[in-house]
Amino acid sequence: MHAIHIADLSILLIEPSPTQLKVILQHLRGEGIAKVEGVSSGAAALESLHCHRPDLIISSLYLPDMMATALIEQLREDEVLSHIPFMLISSESSFEVLDSIRQAGVVAILPKPFAHDDLKHALRSTIEFIDPQEISLEHYDIENVRVLVVDDSKLARKHIGRVLNNMGIEKITEAQDGKEGLDVFSRDQNGFDLIVTDYNMPVMDGQQLIRAIRQDLGNSIIPILMVTSEDNETRLANVHKAGVSGICDKPFNPQTVKEMLYRVLEPD
Repeated sequence: MHAIHIADLSILLIEPSPTQLKVILQHLRGEGIAKVEGVSSGAAALESLHCHRPDLIISSLYLPDMMATALIEQLREDEVLSHIPFMLISSESSFEVLDSIRQAGVVAILPKPFAHDDLKHALRSTIEFIDPQEISLEHYDIENVRVLVVDDSKLARKHIGRVLNNMGIEKITEAQDGKEGLDVFSRDQNGFDLIVTDYNMPVMDGQQLIRAIRQDLGNSIIPILMVTSEDNETRLANVHKAGVSGICDKPFNPQTVKEMLYRVLEPD
């Protein structure tokens, strides 16, 4: 049972269009949320954040003074502000444009216009992030679960690590591409209980990493969870064939990750 409810959330809403601002405010009020501050630029958002910290930031992608991508990168580098969940609302559909903000770690990306149920689902994901419930495992002491996180994005590694920390997992080793991840894992295969990897990485991608672990190292036991923004069905089918234990989208719902972790760490 979560200690915080959707109606309790305080939100900083960054939206340059007065019309869109009113529409989003209507949806938020429909969920009983009363504590919403609206600003129209990245600079105004940063000024507001230095005065008080909301539970959630909701932003348009294209702001008059910067893109939301630049804003979230600034926030993630600030120790005080880096933990605040970030939700994007945008009509942008380009994979290349949206991928960088996915990598930075957001709780949701909603289209313009969005369905109210999609917003409600995203707000629930925010609750999971703010008030996480520690995962309970029968065969593991959660504090001793050892995870290798492989992702070429520093921000993505930081976000994944934060989500795992919130679930009670503290022993996390990072690698910045598949080659480094393979080298780390090869040196001590018994030193890890789980691998979490991205798909698109330089030097060696996630599929190549999984294939190397399953075939070259002959390790069919270690659970491997892929957290990726990749949406090509053929490529993802090949990842399944390579031996992945589960695939989760970026951005991801912490509850979904928790359920997948439970499934791969506590098999029937």
